[in-house]
Amino acid sequence: MDCAYKEYFEGLKGKKVAVIGIGISNLPLIYMLLSYGADVCARDKKSKEALGETYNELIRRGARVVAGDDYLSDLNEEIIFKTPGMRYDVKELVQARKRGSAVTSEMEVFMELCPARVFAVTGSDGKTTTTTLIYEMLKKEGYTCHLGGNIGAPLLPKIAEIKKEDMVVLELSSFQLQTMKKSPEAALITNITPNHLDYHKSMEEYVEAKKHVYLYQKAGARLVLNRDNSITDALYGEIGEECEKLGFSKKLRGADGAYLDDGDIYMIKDGKKTRVMSREDIYLPGMHNVENYLAAIAMVWGYVTPENIVYTARNFTGVQHRIEPVRELHGVRYYNDSIASSPTRTLAGLNSFDQKLILIAGGYDKNLDYTVMGDVLIEKVKTLVLTGATAGKIEAAVRENKNYKGKPEIIRAQSFKDAVLAARDAAKEGDIVILSPASASFDLFKNFEERGNEFKRIVNELN
Repeated sequence: MDCAYKEYFEGLKGKKVAVIGIGISNLPLIYMLLSYGADVCARDKKSKEALGETYNELIRRGARVVAGDDYLSDLNEEIIFKTPGMRYDVKELVQARKRGSAVTSEMEVFMELCPARVFAVTGSDGKTTTTTLIYEMLKKEGYTCHLGGNIGAPLLPKIAEIKKEDMVVLELSSFQLQTMKKSPEAALITNITPNHLDYHKSMEEYVEAKKHVYLYQKAGARLVLNRDNSITDALYGEIGEECEKLGFSKKLRGADGAYLDDGDIYMIKDGKKTRVMSREDIYLPGMHNVENYLAAIAMVWGYVTPENIVYTARNFTGVQHRIEPVRELHGVRYYNDSIASSPTRTLAGLNSFDQKLILIAGGYDKNLDYTVMGDVLIEKVKTLVLTGATAGKIEAAVRENKNYKGKPEIIRAQSFKDAVLAARDAAKEGDIVILSPASASFDLFKNFEERGNEFKRIVNELN
């Protein structure tokens, strides 16, 4: 067991600790804190009835539970673990800090205590696939790897299993990064486009949160940035030489990094140019997945051999809910791209195909600009099926576009299932139906996974 880890948790014995959010990700943390003798108060805005058996189990294990609308009342514990989706400046947290409480999170403590080298990925699009690629490449090389952050299981309760020689690969959201004061040994920003503006007060705040992935890096740490994205390219120009700065791009550039040139992927490091593989070696479709590989290659270069990078490219079949093939029925292929919760993510998915698609879109409104979708929807979509809170905005992006001449056909559906059925009815043999909502899922579902699973259930029941 790592000494820093042991010292931290043994120091919590008898201390009052609050954990805000009693979701699947926080339960292992709560049980761990209880096992070290902390006086734990678990807090959640769900009611006692909604928490159900989880509430009873927490009581049995010795936790106090505050549930319901007043779950933040009397927030006076010495240490407060907040859920990532809660802003750091909510009134109750501000007041708790003034009283002397330490406000942190599971991921912040993990970053402080983790003994292994950390590879961390953030960005607006492509985080999960790129994070998983890095994990698979390192694992293929023979490292003992641990995957976590915004995906996988919480890592702090498993920290006793992590050795100094291991590799940790994290996907980090802007929510997790915003208050983080330690940066990883290797950091990557895939891109930055408008997203989560229902949470962040401005685009500027969103960008600043993303920058925390590298702001506290030590000299010699690796930083990988997208040279094709205007925001991250501007960051590239601001970064000094303290870190090992690498770029990635769909066109060849002279600086160190991973690049696409005439169908081949190259890595330039210390002025040496190495051909890594052909674009055709990548099993996953779409230019956005080529970008994901470029980013992953830059992150693992020097840790993973080109042979194992190529093996991963040829054999990795993708992550659920990311242009995931669901089924073919009556000559119609159905794809689940539920992860696409922003316009840029949906546009990337549409551009992965060489034919016009039947698109199901719409959902929770994160205050994003949908006008950017107009041209591509007109070019790439034959039938547009819309549902949810953003349906009107997406329809307006098409109808008010100067190039709109009545195509694509636009169908409004009253429910999610009706949208899938409408897409089925509009499809003919040879067509492709894709769920790629360009919107968050919170109007109808807990998360994009639940939305994608419901889509797959409905599609698999079609006849």
